[in-house]
Amino acid sequence: MSIAEIFGYDTQKVFEKITEKLQSWGETAINNLPNLVLAIMIMGLSIFIAKKFKKYSNRYLNKIRINPTISRFLSQIIFMGFLILGVMLSLSALELTKTVSSILAGLGIVGLALGFAFQDTAANFMSGVFITFNQPYKIGDIIKTKDDHEGKVIDINLRVTKIRTYNGPIVHVPNRMLFQEYFINYTEEGKRRVQIECGVSYGEDLEHVQKVALKAMESIPSRLKSEEPSIFWTGFGDSSINFILNVWVKFSTSEVNFIPARNEAIISLKKAFDQEGITIPFPIRTLDFGIKGGVRMKEELHSLSLVKSEENSK
Repeated sequence: MSIAEIFGYDTQKVFEKITEKLQSWGETAINNLPNLVLAIMIMGLSIFIAKKFKKYSNRYLNKIRINPTISRFLSQIIFMGFLILGVMLSLSALELTKTVSSILAGLGIVGLALGFAFQDTAANFMSGVFITFNQPYKIGDIIKTKDDHEGKVIDINLRVTKIRTYNGPIVHVPNRMLFQEYFINYTEEGKRRVQIECGVSYGEDLEHVQKVALKAMESIPSRLKSEEPSIFWTGFGDSSINFILNVWVKFSTSEVNFIPARNEAIISLKKAFDQEGITIPFPIRTLDFGIKGGVRMKEELHSLSLVKSEENSK
């Protein structure tokens, strides 16, 4: 006795049903074989066309000097668009229109779930898209983030912006931080002001100091000739009268003169002051030995010596 007979099934009937189902599937497969071949051909052709369009679109966008990140992004969109179109046409060739609707509905639900699960990633992606097209900064610009990460932008992708700092390390900054928060773009204007803080002795002629300082700044090679140097007196310090010397230099992606110009300005100012005998004072402290103030040390010692001599005479 077979297992099917033990459970109350007729073995012959079960075998016949299986055979009928397999025959039905085989007939359906044979009938749909042309459609299957057509769907495979459509999908293969779609992949071939998508790769070609991606290659040529990327080359063309780079040729017309579109931002590399934008060209990569647009090429990827074109590639994905052809693939999705190929999948839809292939399913239509197989007469699976209901399956297409089900897939689209399922993708919508999955996309909604992934959107909640990866909110930060989605925010970085959308921020990267806006940054790519609006271009508040570009590759080669010198920027400073809210968290004081300063350096040159070396890459902008759809998730992070890479900044090479002056010390060498590369900082990966999420795009949403640069999209939602403020940042400083030093190269957008094409120029930058170098500020030198200094001070001179109280005994110096300030008008003469001003002329000497401004003349020293005019000889700096990297100075921007269209902007005149300027000087502003900031106040009376403990040992000096302080001022700020301003010099403008070129500051772009191809020409960064900020640090060399600051070095040149300090050297030129020191040489000019040395030649004119202008003193940059060390910290000075005035000691007052009088009880009421205003008494010099020499006078105080002299008065003490007189008091001691009178006491000895008595």
